[in-house]
Amino acid sequence: MLQTPITTLLLVEDSSSLAAVYQNYLRDENLQLVHKETGADAMGYLASHVPNVILLDLKLPDMEGMDILKHVHELGMPCSVVIITAHGSVDVAVDAMRYGAFDFIEKPFSAKRLLVTVRNALERQNLNNMVESYREQFDRDSYHGFIGASLVMQAVYSTIDNAAASKATVFITGESGTGKEVCAEAIHKQSPRKDQPFIALNCAAIPRDLMESEVFGHVKGAFTGAGADRIGAAGQAHGGTLFLDEICEMDMDLQSKLLRFIQTSSFQKVGGSQLEQVDIRFVCATNRDPWSEVKAGRFREDLFYRLHVIPIFLPALREREQDVILIARHFLLAYSKEEGKPFIRFAPEVEMIMLNYPWPGNIRQLLNVIRNIVVLHHAEEVTPAMLPPPLNTLIYNNMAAASPPAAPMASAGQMADIQPLWLTEKHNIERVIALCDGNIPKAANFLEVSASTLYRKLQSWQTQK
Repeated sequence: MLQTPITTLLLVEDSSSLAAVYQNYLRDENLQLVHKETGADAMGYLASHVPNVILLDLKLPDMEGMDILKHVHELGMPCSVVIITAHGSVDVAVDAMRYGAFDFIEKPFSAKRLLVTVRNALERQNLNNMVESYREQFDRDSYHGFIGASLVMQAVYSTIDNAAASKATVFITGESGTGKEVCAEAIHKQSPRKDQPFIALNCAAIPRDLMESEVFGHVKGAFTGAGADRIGAAGQAHGGTLFLDEICEMDMDLQSKLLRFIQTSSFQKVGGSQLEQVDIRFVCATNRDPWSEVKAGRFREDLFYRLHVIPIFLPALREREQDVILIARHFLLAYSKEEGKPFIRFAPEVEMIMLNYPWPGNIRQLLNVIRNIVVLHHAEEVTPAMLPPPLNTLIYNNMAAASPPAAPMASAGQMADIQPLWLTEKHNIERVIALCDGNIPKAANFLEVSASTLYRKLQSWQTQK
């Protein structure tokens, strides 16, 4: 059984009597106090431990306490350092704060002063941990099959996080090609049912006279051609998730049976008399406006209210900011590897075209375009000439026509010198890490980002190789 981590305070103080006083001041605090009398002992402890708070005396018998502070700062250790000294000065305080000290208190000090400082340090650290956790959770560029870092997709990820643990029915809407089945699978993968079946059924792709059998199954002889018993999607999804795509295409009579199935979690196979009980989480989707379908009399209102518990709307690709570039780069590398092609990047002009194109077919259209390019061409860089219609005519020509006539045209050499923003960022980060001798936390400090951000970016670049 895992134990809750202990809140630890490292006291670095060469005076045993003063250390005893400070320990007495902190006796009622819920923390473990570790005392080290020398800088060497403190450095040895920090080599294998990360305390929450360090009370650091600047005058030690074997080294300056400032050296320990600098060490903690360079490693980016997530702990709050409180400087304690009898030799305070403005310059010393400024140096201490420059290297990340949380506070600076002069000897002698009261129990109240120490308690307030330690409690504030712990509170600040807890807040920093919460912020970092929030950043890790809500600043994602991929999520269970989704690729995208836009704000609208962060909201989708958050909704899935919150809804996944429940058994409540999820109703996904959005244009064709926005990734509704990816969303349904993400809900399943994030849920406690992730190790159970995920069964997807496209209600628009199955003939109406076979739909009931596809959903509930049938017994041998139930109709012409039913030569054996068959388990339907409902039985296959027992314990897991049943995804009904294009639910608004379902016949009205079957909608009535589906409503009863959802309400009772029981059904009968076509031609059967035995009632079967299952445990299923329902997820459904449509590219239509379901309420408009209800008002038009094509979708049962009671079924709508039964299914429309947690709505998730998937935005069109044109509404997802820079996500089109993230998706395009990911699948360019994936398709190139699959097809044995050398493509590794898009020319800047191509990315501009992609950003300005409305993508009526959404992600499905984007993937078809990239597949077309990879299959029909052979190069390291995708150029505008490789783009299939309508991108190569409707967009590229319009952009050229809309350019101010007086503006000088960039030469091919000048355009070749332009690097994608992500590649410029990658080169800069790698350069800073090299200057820091491979110390990621130190590099993160110079770049004014969290170390976890650098680790995440390095990992994403590694997977692209």
